[in-house]
Amino acid sequence: MAILEVNNVKKVYTTRFGGNQVQALSDVSFSVEKGEYVAIMGESGSGKTTLLNILAALDKATAGQVLLNGKNLSAIREKELSGFRRENLGFVFQDFNLLDTFSLQDNIFLPLVLAGKNYNEMRTRLMPIAEKLAINEILSKYPYEVSGGQKQRAAVARALITNPQLILADEPTGALDSKAAEGLLAMFQSINDEGQTILMVTHSIKAASCAKRVLFIKDGQVFHQIYKGSSSDEEMYQKISDTLTVITTGGGKHE
Repeated sequence: MAILEVNNVKKVYTTRFGGNQVQALSDVSFSVEKGEYVAIMGESGSGKTTLLNILAALDKATAGQVLLNGKNLSAIREKELSGFRRENLGFVFQDFNLLDTFSLQDNIFLPLVLAGKNYNEMRTRLMPIAEKLAINEILSKYPYEVSGGQKQRAAVARALITNPQLILADEPTGALDSKAAEGLLAMFQSINDEGQTILMVTHSIKAASCAKRVLFIKDGQVFHQIYKGSSSDEEMYQKISDTLTVITTGGGKHE
């Protein structure tokens, strides 16, 4: 069952001065099944960040539609958007987006506080997640007191605590050293194995090779996709690398 459907999405920006139009997305269509782990790759300027913002309901498409569990994101009223995002989407960012004046626990609790949940329910939800992510002993610490990997684990916990339909991850390994990045990717594979749907935008071939499917965006369109199937991470790495070479050398569109 498709949890996310992207149908003929187009995005055109009009520049403030001169009224020039810039087409960020020209015609993007794909779907994501419940329980999938999909990576999106493409060169800088290919439109993948614009696409992620539209999927996150932070921006609206100029044409086309995005459906999350059958609900058209563009039909959600502005005053209901933040609640919809909080209830249905979990976000993991490259720069963690943690508040330094809050402990890790309070950062993780924030979406539930905004949703009006009581402390006992928040604590009950947190403990199994914190244990799984190995941060249960540092919950009282502040972001500036822990490592980048620990901060990203707290950010993942914050994304998971609302039981989201879909996790959107924007360059989640970008600010991490190689060891912390490997730990995060192993964590993503684990929570995906438990049924969590993940959509990740990344420049990292290593990160993308852990996904079950990779979509390549070029010139505002889906250029190609690779299914992992029974391939190893190493075999997937090579397939992704070969495809990126085709993209950067100007090869024709794959089907």
